[in-house]
Amino acid sequence: MTELEQNRRRGGWLAAIASSVALCACALQPPYQAPKVAAPTGWQAELPHGGSVESLIDWWRRFDDPAIAELVRMAEADSPTLAKAVARIDEARASLVSSSADAWPTLTGSGSVTRAKSAVTLGNVVETNLATTRSGSLDASWELDLFGKVRSSRESSRAQLEARIDDWNDSRVSLAAEVADDYVQYRACRQLARAYEESVASYAATEEATLKAVAAGMSSASDGYLAQANTASARATATQQQVTCDELVKSLVELTGADEQALREVVDKPGAPDLPQPEAFNVHTAPADLVRQRPDLASSERALAAAYASIGKARADRFPSLSLSGSIGLSATNLTSPLSTWSFGPSLSVPLFDAGKRKAAVDSARASYDEQLAAYRSSVRTAIKEVEVALADLDGAARRSDDAHRAVEQYRQYERAMEINWRTGFDTLLTREQARRSLTSAEITDIELRRDRVRSWISLYKALGGGWQIGDALASAVPAKTPGSALSQGTPQ
Repeated sequence: MTELEQNRRRGGWLAAIASSVALCACALQPPYQAPKVAAPTGWQAELPHGGSVESLIDWWRRFDDPAIAELVRMAEADSPTLAKAVARIDEARASLVSSSADAWPTLTGSGSVTRAKSAVTLGNVVETNLATTRSGSLDASWELDLFGKVRSSRESSRAQLEARIDDWNDSRVSLAAEVADDYVQYRACRQLARAYEESVASYAATEEATLKAVAAGMSSASDGYLAQANTASARATATQQQVTCDELVKSLVELTGADEQALREVVDKPGAPDLPQPEAFNVHTAPADLVRQRPDLASSERALAAAYASIGKARADRFPSLSLSGSIGLSATNLTSPLSTWSFGPSLSVPLFDAGKRKAAVDSARASYDEQLAAYRSSVRTAIKEVEVALADLDGAARRSDDAHRAVEQYRQYERAMEINWRTGFDTLLTREQARRSLTSAEITDIELRRDRVRSWISLYKALGGGWQIGDALASAVPAKTPGSALSQGTPQ
């Protein structure tokens, strides 16, 4: 072979390699685009007025009760839920590094040293030889991404990482809302417990008066039985209410991980308002904007993008793959001269027959995408419903609370009038106690409605994404791990 022919052959190989590299990452499907989901142009429920949407970002500190912000901080500082979300982010980040590494050549080195002894007998003489063999090799390989298999895998891993970060943000919003909701229920529970205790006292007074009337022969024995039953029933209700309060404390202990005694010092702090009152905020966004405001919807959309990239990966697996590999070796002994070897060349793998396995993988990837698309559309509808329900509950609780408050004022005046009548002898003790129980019942309804109103604000906060924006997905850093603690303080770094 002449030198000219050798040069031509080398040029042919170089041209083939250059063509292969030019085909690397050739996409087999269009770039991913987030789907457009049909959504109403506006909210149907009555919108709250006052405040600004920016207050959502630091809303907990805008309550008139600092205990809420303190409890949220405690929960974020040591939350297994957030620790799990951080671990899933670390796992997704490692998967992204692994997927990205497939686009680069791999290089492997090896070496060995051996010591060998040999003996040769020549007549009565035995000659012994000691030989030391040293060898080393360097192997390299690179699979060219002809049809975008590696790129699709990397895009899928990146989308999954972004989804895990969105999940972490969603976990923070949900955790804060759950802590605040439990605390609001606890504060209302304490008020209800006091109201039920007053009801018990009223029933006990009625029971005492009734039993005296029965003993004097002015009432039948059945009236005494009924009075005792009413007192026992009221006392059981008051006891159950206290149990409910204790259960809410246990729930807060679970969420915050704090010692119960230390937590009770926070939730029962002297001077705290009977029921926390939030600062109002505006809902100026349209339903379609929820996609950019709720981290769970952003996570669902990123999962959809990952499923779409998996289709490209499965499709690329049906096409040939081209790899370049080479090796260099060197070996020597103390008895022989060094020997070096090298090799280099491409290898082509062409799938010829697999009984439809690769095609089935593509169909499976497409089905997974369709499933995730349906889940995403369902999530958007659910999010819109949650906002609408929270708005309706908030408006209804506000209007009902006003009526309930007026009822309490009227029953209080009625109870005072009955108290005066009883003291002047115009009404009986039973009439006075009945008026007192009516007042207590109205107060219980008022407490429950005021509680539900605050809870509706919290539900609306969560339904709107807690002030999160889609641009924060990668900007929000995950808390760093520290020895002895799953999370640092649960705050972005």
